[in-house]
Amino acid sequence: MSGHSKWANIKHKKGRQDAIKGKVFTKLGRELIVAAKMGGPKLDANFRLKIAVQKAKAANMPNDNIQRAIQKGAGEMDSNNYEELTYEGYGPGGVAIMINVLTDNRNRTAGEIRHIFSKNGGNMGETGCVNWMFAQKGVLTLNRENSSMDEDDLLILALDKGAEDVNVDDEEQLEIYTVPSDFQRVKEGLEEEGLEFENAEISMIPDNIVVVADVEQAKALLCLMDYLDEQDDVQDTFTNFDISEDIIDEVS
Repeated sequence: MSGHSKWANIKHKKGRQDAIKGKVFTKLGRELIVAAKMGGPKLDANFRLKIAVQKAKAANMPNDNIQRAIQKGAGEMDSNNYEELTYEGYGPGGVAIMINVLTDNRNRTAGEIRHIFSKNGGNMGETGCVNWMFAQKGVLTLNRENSSMDEDDLLILALDKGAEDVNVDDEEQLEIYTVPSDFQRVKEGLEEEGLEFENAEISMIPDNIVVVADVEQAKALLCLMDYLDEQDDVQDTFTNFDISEDIIDEVS
């Protein structure tokens, strides 16, 4: 199985900067609203909402904000009517990109995302043009410094708890993969064994990786991804590129 998207790791490392910009809470709030609207306000009966609350708390979103968003989704407070959409396209070098959005105006959002692609060396494609390159998986990210367990023991434990695979290629992190339906069960089972995860989410994992070795191409690609992430309606971006740490440092 391919490793988790390099962009997901880059985004996670720069998460504090995003929080300072003030956009993270807005995006998390929308996810809470939609999750509560679709499955109700009770965490035990709404898996999507439970994950959204965990992400919000991990980002230090105030409890009052979380509860207010849930109330909006449950119809207890006025809220915009958000629509879930997925856009697909290609970045510089033919890199595949998937974008999940929550919007109250699909025409505005589509136009803005198409503009971001065209101005940054990419092309927005038709529905289905790249999603076949990805598989939906639960991803549990463990910082190596926070775990005293060696890789072999962790692999055995994770598989015993129902995980699908463990990726040990990253020098800083270990990634445990699950099928989406087993995600919460595996997460809770491993937490009972004392593991603390740096990040836990349902993500889109690429089946194949495109290595970007050209510095200018990498710079254009990272710029495109930054602009997409900063667009107000974008909730998540997924891609299949791999860029070496040396090149990332050079273009940062």
